[in-house]
Amino acid sequence: MIKKMSHTTIYVTNQTEALKFYTEKLGFEVRTDSTMDGGFRWLTLGLKSQPDLEFVLMEPKAGMMMDEETASQLRALIGKGVLGAGVFDTDDVGAAYEELKSRGVEFMGPPADRPYGIEALFKDNSGNWFSLTERK
Repeated sequence: MIKKMSHTTIYVTNQTEALKFYTEKLGFEVRTDSTMDGGFRWLTLGLKSQPDLEFVLMEPKAGMMMDEETASQLRALIGKGVLGAGVFDTDDVGAAYEELKSRGVEFMGPPADRPYGIEALFKDNSGNWFSLTERK
């Protein structure tokens, strides 16, 4: 039986730039940064508070998992900023919003009350958007 999810993918336009964004602005730590046969880069990051989940930063490229047409379509969607990549929980969305904003993270607006808590939406440097949520 399935026990848990250990990895999830965030498609980015440039792994090196995304690595800087996620580590320097969001405070993630590098778990794996390895180049495999054919120049494929396996780059995973994680949160110190969540050691059993890794985020794979992946550039859409023709190769193992997709053809060039699919990779191009995915790059176009990333570029449009229409992909919501997930929700990050926080105990104090106001403080997290101020800290991340001071580090240069682009927010789509200030924290707002929602039925499920207080939420602020932000984008990574590729255009993926995330919810930063303080749950009720």
